[in-house]
Amino acid sequence: MLKRRIIPCLDVIHGRVTKGVKFQNNIDLGDPVELAMKYYEDGADELVIYDITASAERRPIDIEMVKRVAARIHIPLTVGGGISSLKDIRTVIDAGAEKVSVNSLAVSDPDIIVQGVKALGRQCIVLGMDPVARSDIKRFPSGYEVTTHGFRKDTGWDALQWAVRAVELGIGEIVVNSVDRDGTQSGFDLDITKKIAQTVSVPVVASGGAGKPFDFIEVFRKTGVDAAIVAGMIHTGEFTIHEIKREIDAAGIPVRMRPTNTNETQPTTKS
Repeated sequence: MLKRRIIPCLDVIHGRVTKGVKFQNNIDLGDPVELAMKYYEDGADELVIYDITASAERRPIDIEMVKRVAARIHIPLTVGGGISSLKDIRTVIDAGAEKVSVNSLAVSDPDIIVQGVKALGRQCIVLGMDPVARSDIKRFPSGYEVTTHGFRKDTGWDALQWAVRAVELGIGEIVVNSVDRDGTQSGFDLDITKKIAQTVSVPVVASGGAGKPFDFIEVFRKTGVDAAIVAGMIHTGEFTIHEIKREIDAAGIPVRMRPTNTNETQPTTKS
């Protein structure tokens, strides 16, 4: 059975890792290289870095920062934010990333997906999506609208319809980051995540809202996603990646486990 992936996410603003709630009230958490190394050593399967203000500020991502992180970890690295062209995508890959996440650019110019896939292969191009719940079902049949520029702009696009179209264009993976759950630690948005995961044929990653290990067990069991992103609950030190994986493994969900110390305490979360 395919092993589920746990992926730490570093939201970066001007070279510093930050964390907020629904993209607001952000606080500084430190150096991205140091945190990347910490999470890599703790058992992360992959790492994601988002420059969360680059698109809104119309500036490129910090490539030197990407190079420094890529040089210190030996797991797949996905980078997003400030991507405005195929040249930018190539630059990020050349800096050491395995995947590039397109979000705002993909909405404004969907052909960038086609270009990126043709140039680098679909495995390198990830769709980042920031859906927000909407009550107007006529306009948004899935109940969610796609937003861009760090939730600063509405698109008028239905989230599920956009996911399907992106796959038709060649996208290799979709990260569903719930704006409503971002930073709340209240659990993943199972509704839109499940709708997308059970509709498209590419890997789907759940993002936004994780607060305890059971949230990962729940999203894997109820939505069928291939991976889930973790941020706040490890940034605070309340949990480690290894502890989260141990709980998931105890629930019978396959994850990559490293050898553990026999003196460690047993899992506390029961499924």
